[in-house]
Amino acid sequence: MRLKNSYFFTLRENVKDEDSVSSNMLVRAGMIKKSSAGCYMMLPLGWRILQKIEAIIRDEMEKADSQELLMPALIPEDVYIASGRRDGFGASMFSLKDRKGQPYVLGPTHEELFAIAAKMQIRSYKDMPFSLYQLQTKFRDEPRPRYGLIRVREFIMKDAYTFDKDEAGLDVSYQKQFNAYKNIMDRLHLEYRIVRADTGVMGGLLSEEFQALAPLGEDILVLCDDCGLSSNIEVCAAKPELASVEDTLEELTLVETPNSRTIEEVVDFLHRDVKKFVKTLIYNIDGTPVAVMVRGDRDVNEVKLRKLYGAANVELADPETVVKVTNADIGFAGPVGIGCELIMDEEVAHMYNFVTGANKTGYHYTGVNQRDFKASKVADLRNIQDGDICPVCGGRVHFAHGIEVGNTFKLGTKYAKALDLQYLDSNNQLQYVWMGSYGIGPARAMAALAEQNVDENGINWPKDLAPYQVAIVIISMKDEQQVAIANKLHDELQAAGIEVILDDREERPGVKFKDMELIGIPYRITVGRGVKDGKVELKPRIGDSVEVAIEDAVNEVKKLF
Repeated sequence: MRLKNSYFFTLRENVKDEDSVSSNMLVRAGMIKKSSAGCYMMLPLGWRILQKIEAIIRDEMEKADSQELLMPALIPEDVYIASGRRDGFGASMFSLKDRKGQPYVLGPTHEELFAIAAKMQIRSYKDMPFSLYQLQTKFRDEPRPRYGLIRVREFIMKDAYTFDKDEAGLDVSYQKQFNAYKNIMDRLHLEYRIVRADTGVMGGLLSEEFQALAPLGEDILVLCDDCGLSSNIEVCAAKPELASVEDTLEELTLVETPNSRTIEEVVDFLHRDVKKFVKTLIYNIDGTPVAVMVRGDRDVNEVKLRKLYGAANVELADPETVVKVTNADIGFAGPVGIGCELIMDEEVAHMYNFVTGANKTGYHYTGVNQRDFKASKVADLRNIQDGDICPVCGGRVHFAHGIEVGNTFKLGTKYAKALDLQYLDSNNQLQYVWMGSYGIGPARAMAALAEQNVDENGINWPKDLAPYQVAIVIISMKDEQQVAIANKLHDELQAAGIEVILDDREERPGVKFKDMELIGIPYRITVGRGVKDGKVELKPRIGDSVEVAIEDAVNEVKKLF
């Protein structure tokens, strides 16, 4: 490609409305452009990278015997009502009505439609297993789109689905897709971890995430170097830290704590270790208030809370509910005399003589013990913390941040039952089909790659994913010899199958060099004054340049690839 008459631009300054390094560099490199919050244009250079990512995905899906198709994005709302997921998606699902008043949605994911398509194939157990996939645009009304391509409202997703007659068959199909995903991540040159995760609105038996490591990642990964534990914090078990046994139980004592509502304020007022405090948080669980106790320096894990109750909705209660069940202002909730169901984290069950709110404005209790209240449930309800004991091996865990670029689910029979997807087994009995679901975000993978490979000059793309592999820069467009040799090298490299870009713009050499570094071209051939001596300069994006003979330049580049 020759730049002079091509769509090509770069920005010298950082972009004001981009909140991540990767999105800033992608915009500056002329690869993407925000059109509205959470919606991006994919410009020619960015589109080339995205197509390369998609080509890798398609190749691995073909190797995994998955067939490509394309589903509509505009879907009757009844489809999601039938599967029971319409309420789960809630406001995150774009909804609209046609001219006849019929309700439709823009598909956030397509398990339902794939199950409907599978019905056309499946009659008998002999019709399985098989797998289908698509690369298609999804829509989710994110409340806070951010980080460029990482958290958006419109995006391309590769979603695949497997269909089997039983759980054993699903296990085989799942492993096949799982291995394909590992191959994809390796071929994308991502630094990633595979972690257990919450099944969330998808439901099912198992969820595993492919997380690209990056400081801005929204997911917290719990890792143990000793045993290899790798988990999303949402589902990671937390081993309780046992408090020292105290021989003497203190008397329950009401203490005035004026202007002390938060744990930090009460700790400062009473001058005690935060580990001697228990905070009581009021949650609304499917419309019912529940008080949850955790140690003062711990946080409630809402995913664990939802699973404990099998609840569809878990959220902190509104102020009116808190006041109603505590008979006090916010900040003074405690277990003694609370006016709703009370549950506690198992760590609290091993505490003695601790401090809690007193359900009385301006007061706390000291000397609280298990005899002073009754919890209906004791369970692991907290988030594990960095440096905590590993729940598997007893070592110490550490945290990392990740960008979820892929996810694999064992759905089981959830969608088959909801949508009546059945088959006749070998005994002529009706059984439900077992499904798996597997998703990758190509644009999110592109952003994660940029995040992992950005430097002060631009993005250092892997050489097989860069928009072009080689850039030829002409130092002087007025020098006919330089122009002729550059064009000849361009055509020869192109004929040799090398993706080459020729910078024949009327720009200063420094501008051209900076632009090629910004967009991340792995190798640069500089055609300048050295042509008089039969030489051009060959330089990797990072590293030193070498002079090569003009007649050897093409072969030298071919060796690099």
